[in-house]
Amino acid sequence: MRWDAQKTDSALPVTGTEPLLPLAGLVRTVRTPEFAGITFHEVVAKSVLNRVHAGSGMPFSWTINPYRGCSHACVYCFARKTHSYLNLDSGLDFDSQLVVKTNAPEVLRRELARPSWKHEHVAMGTNTDPYQRAEGRYRLMPGIITALADFGTPFSILTKGTLLARDIPLLTAAAGSVPVGMGISLALTDAALAEAVEPGTPAPKARLGLIRRLRDAGLPCGVMAMPILPWLTDTDEALDGLFAALAAAGATGVTAGPLHLRPGAREWFLNWLSRNHRHLLPRYRDLYGSGSYASKEYTQWLTGRVRYFRKRHGLPAGAGFMRSAPAGREGTGEGPAGDTRSRPPIAWNGPGARTPPEQTEPTLF
Repeated sequence: MRWDAQKTDSALPVTGTEPLLPLAGLVRTVRTPEFAGITFHEVVAKSVLNRVHAGSGMPFSWTINPYRGCSHACVYCFARKTHSYLNLDSGLDFDSQLVVKTNAPEVLRRELARPSWKHEHVAMGTNTDPYQRAEGRYRLMPGIITALADFGTPFSILTKGTLLARDIPLLTAAAGSVPVGMGISLALTDAALAEAVEPGTPAPKARLGLIRRLRDAGLPCGVMAMPILPWLTDTDEALDGLFAALAAAGATGVTAGPLHLRPGAREWFLNWLSRNHRHLLPRYRDLYGSGSYASKEYTQWLTGRVRYFRKRHGLPAGAGFMRSAPAGREGTGEGPAGDTRSRPPIAWNGPGARTPPEQTEPTLF
């Protein structure tokens, strides 16, 4: 590896950003000018297949996350809280202190070879993005994709990373032997706003290009248009532009939903909002209260607008890359044909109105 000559963790200056507790399996900590401001903690993993809790409501039973933390640095990322389990903070550390499971492909092969393995669906991109920039250096995904295909295991990938294009030939080959689901996370087309809320991700135009490349390769490609940001990306103009662009790119289905402000993400996002759109803070406090979910009234309103514009552009409901989305599961909030209401409601009638909305796909990223 090119970084063999880099300093290890014992030689690094203490800056206050190193883990306060040793990471399990830590081999070394690496910094390089190619990734300014980012620290990689290379670990040897004992296991990479993660069992999903039966009561989670997720449409899959297993996940793989070759990286922890994510340089995409999305200000709203729901996974931020998981970094606190490593004794790292859910803000800047999540963006810049990345854990890399360097032996993930080899460990996965051992796990898939066990007689007890039942070849259940494995989802990737459920916590942090497997095609964030670090994948260009560590190249873990080719070995993971090949292992899953070799052992007859269906899988899906959700990503914002255009680096996935590198592996399209591998994915096409894998799809010849196992079901493969591809999903792109894209919820806005405004390049300036995307740079502000998703500073480490490829631009929306580049992700639309990736959808086209996947479709040209004969692979289905659903889109997770999440999160829709109240008063920032939920206008009729924004939604119409988004769904028009997704349809033109050839998306095979779309799931859309509002921002969730879970602990960790909530603090980081509201801090960003206070710096960039301070006038919206009172509205967000009314809309979310002290909870993680937007009011039921707002969620129903947004569901109706999403359905209206999706139908307008001929897009199927549900991203569908993890399972087929049941019909009629996205609420009844659509207005009559031609309805172009542009103002979301903010009324909230108490804690009972903030129950999590029913989802046909998990809310990711």
